[in-house]
Amino acid sequence: MQKIIQALEEKRSQARLGGGQKRIDTQHGKGKLTARERLDVLLDPGSFEEYDMFVTHRATDFGMDETIIPGDGVVTGWGTINGRLTYVFSQDFTVFGGSLSETHAKKICKVMDLAVQNGAPIIGLNDSGGARIQEGVAALGGYADVFLRNVMASGAIPQISVIMGPCAGGAVYSPAMTDFIYMVKDTSYMFVTGPDVVKTVTNEIVTQEELGGASTHTKISSVADAAFENDIETLLEVRRLFDFLPLSANEKAPVVRTNDVIDRREDSLDTIIPDSANKPYDMREVVLKIADEGDFLEIQKDHAGNILTGFIRLNGSTVGVVANQPLVLAGCLDINSSKKAARFIRFCDCFNIPILTLVDVPGFLPGVAQEYGGIIKHGAKLLFAYAEATVPKVTVITRKAYGGAYDVMASKHIRADVNYAWPSAEIAVMGARGATEILYRAELGDKDKIAKRTKEYEDRFANPFVAAERGFIDDVIMPHGTRRRVARAFETLRHKRQSMPVKKHDNIPL
Repeated sequence: MQKIIQALEEKRSQARLGGGQKRIDTQHGKGKLTARERLDVLLDPGSFEEYDMFVTHRATDFGMDETIIPGDGVVTGWGTINGRLTYVFSQDFTVFGGSLSETHAKKICKVMDLAVQNGAPIIGLNDSGGARIQEGVAALGGYADVFLRNVMASGAIPQISVIMGPCAGGAVYSPAMTDFIYMVKDTSYMFVTGPDVVKTVTNEIVTQEELGGASTHTKISSVADAAFENDIETLLEVRRLFDFLPLSANEKAPVVRTNDVIDRREDSLDTIIPDSANKPYDMREVVLKIADEGDFLEIQKDHAGNILTGFIRLNGSTVGVVANQPLVLAGCLDINSSKKAARFIRFCDCFNIPILTLVDVPGFLPGVAQEYGGIIKHGAKLLFAYAEATVPKVTVITRKAYGGAYDVMASKHIRADVNYAWPSAEIAVMGARGATEILYRAELGDKDKIAKRTKEYEDRFANPFVAAERGFIDDVIMPHGTRRRVARAFETLRHKRQSMPVKKHDNIPL
């Protein structure tokens, strides 16, 4: 028996070495952790249970039968993050460059199936050279098997992808269908075709970093949600994100104990709105002062800065936040901000996370580029996402809410539950000056008359009370009491039940 146990330990040691010490040293030399070291950082100490450690590939072509490594380039299993279950896979670049084979894919599919079956998130750590060329169509079929499971798991369990090395070709589509993508600066990249192919086909010369690096995908393409300095920081941020999320669509997000009292006053909010309607202020400051202990986990921080999205806690419970940012493009809605917010809202609705909307929006961004780019359809994505969401929705208008953008930003008319406004709120078709110039076009030559008309319009409409008179605003609240009023509103909506008409599924304007 002792010899058998010793033989087992030897096999385990061989499997843990992956591609061998030399390749491990190369991985470390690039500033990257190995597949198992990454899981040690991500998961609670001692919680990881590995599956299929001894699985090997089945290929015999191109001399593959002479190179067989236990685990076949991916480490799979389950563990816990702060005591909560998650399934994981971590690709091992030291084994065949982390390339995906038929058996490599089967290992990933196995833990994805278990995650859906047992109602727990799946976290994938991607570091792969792509499909294993020696296996041809078998590897391609393996990718398709993974893709199908991404679709089946969507909306049922949270899916988190962490890009920690190369991710190219067909490999990019699995992360693209997950809920969140985190990247590591300087060592990770994603693209469908690499720089060499781009140069051959289009004659464009571009580096890997320029084409698909973390900066590209967090700032320009919006493929990734965030990027961090190194493997350890990235994995710790995944743990932080995980703590805001429920395990599945059938559960609520965890409630975290807080010492931050719910009726805390924030007197500084009473003076945050500038005297000039055209002067910006930082909406992020409003979010931080409403949140428990000033904790705001922002999603896609570096993309479409004219709208903020992310998670806070109120009285310990997770709340999704969508907020116009006056510091960028005056808070206008445009193509990028509409897509960014719509996707975030749909995630929150999938997983029973209430949505707080903070509104200061002068309208949709005008311009030829926006119209040619399809702002009509992209703006409709945001409208559609808010209207279909059945989770509790609370809206606070802090300053401007003009035109169609007022309707889109979680107004009462598209099923928001509780709508508040600060005394500084202006709810109208457009700003006073623009409205006056249209209503009194015949008087445009007389500056005094136009000034008088503008003042009359402001006195009548540049306030929240016309909307309140019609019941579109539930109450005009003092800014310093926003945290308390919003938290109490969500408390009343704790057992909200709302459904959509029976259908196979909706057809959001993609």
